[in-house]
Amino acid sequence: MRLSLYPFFLTALGLVVGPARAQQPALTIGHVVRQSPALDQILAPGAQLEIISSGHTHVEGPLWVPDSSMLLFSDTKTRTVYRWKAADNKRSKFLEASGYTGRMPYKDEPGSNGLALDGRGNLLFCEHGDRRLAALPLAQPNSGKRTLTDNFQGKRYNSPNDAVVAPDGAVYFTDPPFGLPKLGPSAPRELPFTGVFRRAADGQVTAEATDIPFANGLAFSPDGRTLYVSNADSLRPLILAFEVGKNGKLSKERPFFDMKSLPKIRFKETPDGLKVDQAGNVYAAGVGGLLIISPQGQLLGTIDPGEVVANCAWGDDGHSLYLMATTFVCRIKTLAQGVPGR
Repeated sequence: MRLSLYPFFLTALGLVVGPARAQQPALTIGHVVRQSPALDQILAPGAQLEIISSGHTHVEGPLWVPDSSMLLFSDTKTRTVYRWKAADNKRSKFLEASGYTGRMPYKDEPGSNGLALDGRGNLLFCEHGDRRLAALPLAQPNSGKRTLTDNFQGKRYNSPNDAVVAPDGAVYFTDPPFGLPKLGPSAPRELPFTGVFRRAADGQVTAEATDIPFANGLAFSPDGRTLYVSNADSLRPLILAFEVGKNGKLSKERPFFDMKSLPKIRFKETPDGLKVDQAGNVYAAGVGGLLIISPQGQLLGTIDPGEVVANCAWGDDGHSLYLMATTFVCRIKTLAQGVPGR
């Protein structure tokens, strides 16, 4: 592993990799594992993972906002959404007390998790503690969030985790139990299942998958005909693929990639956030780091920062991939082309 000890001192002190070091060489972390020569078409030999922000508790939900050239991401334990801008290499707080507006303490990850853009100027939040999908106008961040949905047929969600927006305006989101204050028989669950929900543009909510115990990350294939869903289950660590019908309904569930055979080297490594590039390759946070998988389900390589990876996002011109690695926010340049903001 190519890892300087210096970032760990930065983390311990709660400092940020920022403008004071803008003229210094970038701090790098981890390494790339090349399982197939095809990875050379995605990541150039010698591509390095650089640290752009540190000192967090648990980063998640990265989202690039193209018209503002900024990266937003959640720190689920501190209930803070941060913004980072490449122009000045600065991190700042975008929103505080995000994800849970009740009385603390609640749980160790009460904050917002997944973030998304709805195409109409709104930022969407998957909120663990408030157990809802919420929206905030990006042009008026001080106007307050509104609830898009917080229940299904009168029963509260568990803890909405991640979301993707379809071209027709429908929002698909996962609802695992991770954000509940308790797990097991004493958990304050109201729904008898977990899985994937779809909120149509008219506000109607349907349950599209009800048998995924720890549904987590979501991503559409480039043509929109397939929805990938990760199951963050150590006993069944699968990425599943669903066919998306013309009416938006999910059907024909099939296993896409099984992480069970991969060597697990870190605690809590299970399938998590997902993204897809324009060629259809899937980028899956999970066992070993960030896995890069061909559209046919072949593991091409792994970006391993030496920390558990929770999620990733395309940014800049679509040739930058941002990784959420526990306390670090990292970036790697790619040859592959992604779609920022999706």
